[in-house]
Amino acid sequence: MEITIGVQNSPREVSIDTDQTAEAVTTAVTVALADNTVLDLTDSRGRRVLVPAATIAYIELGPEEKRTVGFGSL
Repeated sequence: MEITIGVQNSPREVSIDTDQTAEAVTTAVTVALADNTVLDLTDSRGRRVLVPAATIAYIELGPEEKRTVGFGSL
């Protein structure tokens, strides 16, 4: 699943490709915003991305299925 996070006062977005479900990401975002703590996400390569909840402008959640690459039959 691809996640895009807009950060206040920053011209760039943070894009993360993660194996987490949409429900798990939504829960993590909700808890971070409610407690005004840090949003802690792990991408598909095992890297951690930390974003202070106070600086989150928006979050976009992409589709959960993996995109295939190559010349496979549909």
